[in-house]
Amino acid sequence: MFGYYISLALRSLRGTPILSGLMISAIAVGVGASMTVLTLNYMMSQNALQHKDDVLFAVQLDGWNPKEAANTANEIPWQLTYQDTQALLRSDIPTRQVAMHRFGFTVQLENSSMRPFTASTRVTTRDFFSLFDVPFIYGGTWENEADSSHVAVVVLSKSMNDKLFSGEDSVGKSIILNGEPFTVVGVIDHWEPAPKVYDLNNSAFGSAEKLFVPFGLHRKLEIYSWGNTNGWKNGEGHGYEGFLQSEDIWIQYWVEINSSDQKAQYEDFLTAYINGEKIQGRFERPLKFALSKPSEWLVLNEVLRDDNRVLGWISLAFLLVCIINAVALLLAKFLRKAPEAGVRRALGASRGAIFTQHLIESSAIGLIGGIAGIFIAVMGISGIRYLAMGQMDTVATMDWIMMIAAIALALIASLLAGIYPAWRISRTNPSIYLKTQ
Repeated sequence: MFGYYISLALRSLRGTPILSGLMISAIAVGVGASMTVLTLNYMMSQNALQHKDDVLFAVQLDGWNPKEAANTANEIPWQLTYQDTQALLRSDIPTRQVAMHRFGFTVQLENSSMRPFTASTRVTTRDFFSLFDVPFIYGGTWENEADSSHVAVVVLSKSMNDKLFSGEDSVGKSIILNGEPFTVVGVIDHWEPAPKVYDLNNSAFGSAEKLFVPFGLHRKLEIYSWGNTNGWKNGEGHGYEGFLQSEDIWIQYWVEINSSDQKAQYEDFLTAYINGEKIQGRFERPLKFALSKPSEWLVLNEVLRDDNRVLGWISLAFLLVCIINAVALLLAKFLRKAPEAGVRRALGASRGAIFTQHLIESSAIGLIGGIAGIFIAVMGISGIRYLAMGQMDTVATMDWIMMIAAIALALIASLLAGIYPAWRISRTNPSIYLKTQ
C-alpha cells in the first residue's frame, strides 16, 4: 500500500507541475536560508578540543590596572605579561604547559629564485604540538633548551613545506626567516582547528599558522606580537627590554593537568605566586586568577555571539513564513483533487487512507525541496566565505550532519504544511461528487 501511495504522489506531482514547483520552491528557499545560518552557528559552536576538555586549561592572572577591572567577561585579562609567563614556565606541576603568541616572518630560500613572502608564525614552547595533538609528517618538535635560549629552528606546516620543498622531507634543510638561517626540525600534517580554540584573540576562525618557532628567540630577534597587545604600565628599562618588563599583556598560556590533586597544587602555586608579586608591588587588585576548560574558554570569549543566535531564530521565522505559503498552495492543490478523493471514498477507501496518501505526497514535496534547499544553503555559505575574504574558511562549510539535518527539516516542514490540507481532503463527502460523475 505504501508503494501505491508513493506512485499516486508522483503521479499527482507530474499532473500539477506549476503548483508542485511553487511548493517545492517555497520549501527549498525556507530550508536553504535557515540552513545557511544554522550551519554557520553549528560550525562556530564546535569545540575542536572537546576530547581534552577535562585536562586542558587556559590560564588568566589578574595583574591589571588597580583602578579598573579588565574589560573581559570574567574581568581578568585574556593574556599574560612576559615576566609572568617566564615565572609560570618555571613550574613543574603541569604535565605540559604552553606559552605562545602570533607573529610573522619574511620567508625565503637560499639560492632560490622564489620571491620572499610573509608567513604567519606561532612563537611557542615545545609542548605546543603534544598539548594540542598536532600531528607530524616528518621530524618533531625542538629540544627544551630552545624555549629559553636562541636556537634557530623551525617547524613547517604541510602547506608551507609543499610550497618551499614540494612536499619532500625537509628536516635538516634551511630556510631564511627575516634574514637569518633557520633549520627545519619538523613538518606537521594539515591542522586547522575550528574555532581556533588555542588563540581566540586573533581571529577565532582564521587559519592556523604556517611556521612555528621556539619561545627562546624573543630577546635575540626582538619579537613583538602580531596580535592584541594591551597594557597599563611601562616597565623599567628602555627599548625591547622595557617592553618585556612592562605590564603589557600579549602572551596566551595553556596548561595540561591530569588530576584534581594536580589542579589543586597548581592553584596553590598560582596563589603563592600572586601573593609573592603583591609583596613586590605588583598585582594590586584583589587576588584573582582563572583556569578555564576549552568549552568554558569558548563561552567566555563569546565565540558564538548573541547576534548569531538571533539570526538563527530569524531564519527559522522565515522558514515558518514559507511553510504558511506552502499550506495555502497544498490546500489549493488538494481541493482540486476533491472529486477523485470522493470517488475513492465511495469505493471503500477510509479517511485515514486518504489522509495518509496526501501526507506522503507532502513528504515527497519536502524531500525534493530539502535537496534543493541543500543546494541553496551551499551557495549561501559559499557567498559568505567569499565575502569574509578568508576569515571564515574553516567554519563556512556544510558537513554531512547538516545535510541530513536539512532533509529532516524539510520533511518536518512539509508534514506540518500538509497536515491541514490532508485532513480537509480526508473529510470529503463522497455523495456530493458521485452526483457530479
